[in-house]
Order: sequence, then C-alpha cells, then structure tokens
Amino acid sequence: MFKRPSNRNFDELRNIVLEANISPYAEGSCIVKFGNTHVLCTASVESKLPLWLRNSGKGWITAEYGMLPRSTHTRVDREVNKGKPSGRTQEIQRLIGRSLRSVVDLRKMSEYQIKIDCDVIQADGGTRTASITGAWVALYQSVNFLLKSGKLIENPIFDQVAAISCGVCENQELVDLDYEEDSNAETDGNFVMTATNKIVEIQTTAEEKPFNKEQFLKLLNIAELSTKKLFKIQKEALGII
Repeated sequence: MFKRPSNRNFDELRNIVLEANISPYAEGSCIVKFGNTHVLCTASVESKLPLWLRNSGKGWITAEYGMLPRSTHTRVDREVNKGKPSGRTQEIQRLIGRSLRSVVDLRKMSEYQIKIDCDVIQADGGTRTASITGAWVALYQSVNFLLKSGKLIENPIFDQVAAISCGVCENQELVDLDYEEDSNAETDGNFVMTATNKIVEIQTTAEEKPFNKEQFLKLLNIAELSTKKLFKIQKEALGII
C-alpha cells in the first residue's frame, strides 16, 4: 500500500479549517485551510449586472481566482502584469462560478450580482477544491446580508456545494492530495458535489496510465464520504448546526 508523505490514511482529509466573517468590509468572507493550502474567499454584493443579464429578472454569481506571488515555493508574477489571466486561472474561476450557481436559484436574486474572490495565500495542492468549499461559506453570508437588509425576500440558496481532490498513487486511491502526492499521481481528479448527494462536476485525468471503472468508483465513493464531512464543517463555520 502506498505510504502517504503525511502519514494519513488513504481516506483521511488534511486538517480542514473554515473561519467565517474574516473580513470587516466584504458582505461575506471565509478563510479556508486544507492543510497547508490556505485561501481567502470574499463575496461582494453589487446591484450592477452584466449587460446580457440586465432586465432579465435574474441575478448572477461569478468568481475570480488568483495566487499571491509567494503562495508557492518560488515567486509567481501577478497575472495583472501579464495583461490577462492564464488559461489555468480562467478554467478555475469558471469552475468556481459554475459550482456556486448550481445550488442557487438565480431568479430569486432580484437582479443582484455577487462576485466571489478566491485569493490563494499558500498553495500545497487542492487550491480549486478549497476555493469552492470556502466560497460557498462566503456566498451564504452575502445572501444572508441581502435577506436581512430586505433586498431579497426569499433565500435563493437551496443546497450546499463543496469539492475535494482525489487521485491514484501506486494503485492506491487517495483523498485530498497535497502537492507532493498530486505531482506524482497516476490519476488526478476533482469532485464537486452537493449536500443532497448530487454531482456538479468531476474532473478526472490519467497522468501516466488509464484508470479503470473500479478505480473511478472507489474515488467517487471516498469523495462522497469526504464532502459529507466538508458540509458539516461549512455549517459549523456559519453557526447553522
């Protein structure tokens, strides 16, 4: 059996911490820590919609994602200095936005837009899954702000969403991979799921050799079990348990 560098069991998460209300200015905020991966998630409410959505009777949720210059072992340049975000950044922020919109009835948002910012402070694998998990907490707070201020009549959030990485190392299925495991994995995957046991998105790639159906189902199973733990941590962070 593959021995994990962290000495965790194959189905054991890193230490997960979600701390809500971290920013005094944002309508919603959360620091999310998956081990040594730390992401600051903030949610900002705006009354201005994209042009293509104006007068539609719907609201919108979008996301931006970025890595701070020393979030990794070597400095990475700010993408704003390059003129545009990288393909990886665009793909991740679209994934975050899709994931959040999947559990929100946009027709109940009364033409408000919520922008989610996910800024990676430290990266040790799983930044996109940590971002999605923390972003939902920030989103919940921002919607609660709209409800308490009377700007929304009905809660548009109808489910929780969280995400976890899974992979295969030396034929062993693992959950919540850190950077060392992720960089050596034969199969690498990200599972975005809801609290009602529905699948939002699965990104699974064979890095060295193809994986089989049995391996995929094992990854799916440990992802389901792990996200159930994340949903509980989300609620605890918001004080709704």
